[in-house]
Order: sequence, then structure tokens, then C-alpha cells
Amino acid sequence: MLIHGRLNEFADLPVVDFTEGGVRRNGEALDAPPAGVAWRVRVEQTEGSFGRVFDRFLEVVDPGSVTALVIGWWEYYGGPGDRSDVTAELVAAADRLKNLRSLFVGDVVVEEREISWIPLVDIGPIVTAYPRLERLGLRSGEEPAVEGQRLRPFRGAHLRELWFESGGLPGELVRAVAASELPALERLEMWLGMENYGGDATVADLAPILSGERLPALRHLGLQDSEIQDEIAAAVAQAPIVARLETLALSMGTLSDTGAEALLAGQPLTHLRSLDLHHHYLSEAMEARVRAALPGVRVDLSEGNGHSGDDDDRWVMVSE
Repeated sequence: MLIHGRLNEFADLPVVDFTEGGVRRNGEALDAPPAGVAWRVRVEQTEGSFGRVFDRFLEVVDPGSVTALVIGWWEYYGGPGDRSDVTAELVAAADRLKNLRSLFVGDVVVEEREISWIPLVDIGPIVTAYPRLERLGLRSGEEPAVEGQRLRPFRGAHLRELWFESGGLPGELVRAVAASELPALERLEMWLGMENYGGDATVADLAPILSGERLPALRHLGLQDSEIQDEIAAAVAQAPIVARLETLALSMGTLSDTGAEALLAGQPLTHLRSLDLHHHYLSEAMEARVRAALPGVRVDLSEGNGHSGDDDDRWVMVSE
């Protein structure tokens, strides 16, 4: 799956673009910054640095009015002195963006950069700088945006939603999130991806998440887009956190009859409102068994790719 379209809505607000070319909604220029919108700040391929665009954004738009912010493509195309360190720019602006509650970094389409080549941004300092952040998402690849960057655990006292879109989510990031303090987190979603694209997280890395000890408020868990989806399903089948969940997603990966069998043999899943398994490799017989075992659960078994027991014939939905 390639991502061709940018967000039109974020945090229940329409998205408006801010680039060096000015303010635009759905491609049409606006004379003045509108209120009640989510702002997307990005550079275009003919423009200069993200730093300059972001500076201008903070001058034109009242920073105190911004509650939802989307960061699009930020790579610079200028000369010396250009700034493209998204983490540093956001941290420096924290005292001005004092009402920011929702942030998505990486609203980048394939025409700008394929997902596994989007630089990996360190979100830890961002969460620290914005302690009242409630919603945070990151689309990225494996290579850090800043050379030598290390991903460390963080505390997000008010974070309710946290998600990562990647064709290969580094194990270091998974371990950092698993060790973080997220007492209010209700939704966690990770596209784990393939090892060829940096997705080297293991089931052992996920163990602190599956125990639920650091996530007392979690109600939705998505461990998706993985080439070890069967192993993850087997771990989830025995995971203490599952009893507290309302919704579970093990979709977009290489789930086969082996993983589905483990799910059915594990703890009851009948308390779930929904189980998302779309993009899978289950046989028709196993699909029928899953539906029969969970009559009161909304089970998404769409986008089946045909039964295959051969790992080499199974692919995740999002990789390169």
C-alpha cells in the first residue's frame, strides 16, 4: 500500500495547509488564517527549509489558537543555515503553542518520500515539552532524522492516543514506548513492518505492553503490519492486557492459520467489541472458525490473500 493522499481531517477538524506559498484549504488560497482548523505545516519540493516556514507560521497564525498541528514534509531544499530538525523546532515553540493538544508528524505522501524513507523523529522531547498533549502520531522509517539520535522512554501524563505508521518500526522505539509512563493512554497502535525496512522489534520487546502494567487505561491495542504476526497473535492470546481491551487489531500483516489457531486456543475474546484482522492469509475454513467463535464481536476479515503456510509468500500491507 502506498500513501498518496494527505489528511483532510485531524482531531475532528478540517486540515488547512501552511507553506511558503501561503494558506490553502483544499488547494485554494485563503486571504486570512481561518479559525477552528487543524494546521498542516510543510515545505514543498521547490521551497526552502522547514525552519523558515515554521517561523512564518508562528508569525501569521496566533500560536495560542492552535490546538491541532500536522507536520508534513520537512526536508530542506535550500543552502547553509536551513533548519529541518522537527523535534528542535517544536520544542523551541512549546511556550507559544501552549494550547496544542493533537500532533501528527509525518503527513508525507509517496510522491515526496516512501514511508520507510521518512526520517524517524524523536518524540520523547516533544512529549516532555508539551505535557498536556492528548493525541500524538508519527509516520516514519528507520533512519533517525538527527545523526546519533537515541530513543528513550518518556512520560505523557495526558496522552490518550498514540500511534506509529511505518514500514519498519525500529525495536528501539518499541522498547522506549513499552518503558514509558502513559497512565491515561486509551489507544496504542503500531505498524511494526518488516525487518528489511528496519522493523526489528521482537515479541519480547512487546512484553511490557502486553502485560498492561504501565497502561492501566488502555482500551484499544493495534499491533499490526508485522511479518511476525503469527508470533504476536500467540503472545496476545495469553497477554493479561487483553481482558481490559474493547478493541484489538492484528491486521495488515502476515497472519496465517497458525496465528489464528493460537488466538482461538487462548483466553476468551468474546468481550471485545471488534477484532480487526484485515489483510490476512487465513484459509476459508479458519475464517469460518473465527467468526463462529466470536458471534457477538465485529470481526474484520476483509482483504484476505488466500491461505499460505509459506512465509515467503506472505507480505505485510505497508513496507517500503
